[in-house]
Amino acid sequence: MPLRDHFHPPLSLRRPWEGIHGAWTATIAGRLNQELLPADYFAMPLITVGGKVEIDVATFQERRTEEVPDGAVATAVYAPPKPALSADIDFVSLPAYEVLIHENLGGPQLRAAIEIVSPANKDRPRHRQALAIKCAAYLQRGVAVAVIDVVSERTGNVHENLRQVLELPEPFAWQSATGLYACSYRAVADESRQWLDAWTEELEIGATLPTLPLWLAGDLCVPLLLEETYETTCLSLRIQD
Repeated sequence: MPLRDHFHPPLSLRRPWEGIHGAWTATIAGRLNQELLPADYFAMPLITVGGKVEIDVATFQERRTEEVPDGAVATAVYAPPKPALSADIDFVSLPAYEVLIHENLGGPQLRAAIEIVSPANKDRPRHRQALAIKCAAYLQRGVAVAVIDVVSERTGNVHENLRQVLELPEPFAWQSATGLYACSYRAVADESRQWLDAWTEELEIGATLPTLPLWLAGDLCVPLLLEETYETTCLSLRIQD
């Protein structure tokens, strides 16, 4: 099912975009849990209103000591393509103004976040900056990030805001010709350097959606099936044309 324009008539009058975004996040989380994530990971859809920006789909790893029972679904091996962009990065100089409180009870550890951009994330520079700072903070903590932008009524390039927040060089700049895009990021480090990889995909109204790599660990990723989950979402909301 090709990508629809959920922000202009006639579809915007029949199906509010908030319902699409909410249903899509739940569908993505369900697909990850049912078929794609290893047994010790789980995804949770989180939706917050009232002007706050939150993770739309969070992927966690849960420590387990018991063995996986017979008959459990095995996670298929997924070989991602080479990153479209790559650049050295220095997280040490990245400013952070936050307080994180944790209780060490052997609970879940955040591994990946999927952000579905809303109109409020793009409507002004400081809002785009806020989302970029949030993504940068996750990447600094080793949390992989995927950003999905299908907001056709607003301009703005959150990828560029993220590049500026992280002070990445000009070769890391990228702009979708349509203004819509999906991008997967992961921070990588070895003994001598640390860098940021990005997989960029241009989105277009009327075209099918791509598959992105969603990184869970240094050598472990699963496919983020945008087309399949979007189609399921649209069918569940009776959007068929």
